[in-house]
Amino acid sequence: MESEHIIGRYKGEEEGPLFICTAGMHGNEPAGVLALKSVVHLLEREPLINPGFKYRGCMLALLGNTRAYFNGKQRFIAKDLNRLWEPETVQRIRHTPPEQLEAEELELSELISVIDGEIAACKPQRIVLLDLHSTSATGGIFSIATEAPESVRIAVELHAPVITGMMNGIKGTTLHYFTKDNFPCPAVGVAFEGGQHDDHLTVNRCIAAIINCMRSIGAVRPEDVENRHDELLIQFSKDLPKIAGLIHVHSIKQDDKFKMRIGYQNFQAVRRGEILGEDRQGIIRSPADSLILMPLYQPQGSDGFFLIKKTA
Repeated sequence: MESEHIIGRYKGEEEGPLFICTAGMHGNEPAGVLALKSVVHLLEREPLINPGFKYRGCMLALLGNTRAYFNGKQRFIAKDLNRLWEPETVQRIRHTPPEQLEAEELELSELISVIDGEIAACKPQRIVLLDLHSTSATGGIFSIATEAPESVRIAVELHAPVITGMMNGIKGTTLHYFTKDNFPCPAVGVAFEGGQHDDHLTVNRCIAAIINCMRSIGAVRPEDVENRHDELLIQFSKDLPKIAGLIHVHSIKQDDKFKMRIGYQNFQAVRRGEILGEDRQGIIRSPADSLILMPLYQPQGSDGFFLIKKTA
């Protein structure tokens, strides 16, 4: 029986990378899932309307947290799936009977099984991950790169601001795991934040990011990609920094009773000492003049907000 995690897959006639595109790692982020369904459909139709179209390699489109997604689109059931991808955690889950695993641990076990199977079938020379997300706040889009030069290159070509340093601010994400150390061939990952969860345009921006990424990694030819995908992302990123670095993360626990002050948007400027929220300890102020990113406006989450500074 086909796994519920598989949104679709596509195999080209020529050799190329295994392009793994994930969405719904948080169950309350539906835009990336809808975007992947659309792109899989477009790939299936493209040879019919464009006889010269050739896809290089394989694409695997995955829904991350199926239990949270289908259970009223919760962010997670027991714990954040996008904080479990540490190598030692993955190895523990690989060797633990399913009946002893919590919901998100089961999700990770199932995802790893699907990915292992795809690698065995495709035998790729390299693996590229694009992990699609959305935010509870409105405001600009952005991409997250690792320290790997290839990750930065792909992120830049998505035509969205690139946020550096995030790998040090949070742990256990897909980007931490998708490296050559954990796979039989070179692997690299990029994350893309396409906008607010329920904004219908977030779906369009995720579609554009997927297609631009396929072009960037050589899975499709540049001449087969319409300019409107670039234009959509460039226009929405207008006046935003090209590159910004993480300077602060306000991590939270459930019993902190954290509450973000209303009205903040991604990339909004904040001043040192400005009141950003409160918790059971009292008022929380910005430690620096900076730009705010991902202010928390949803019931579940382990980060209240991020602060960044423009570097380019």
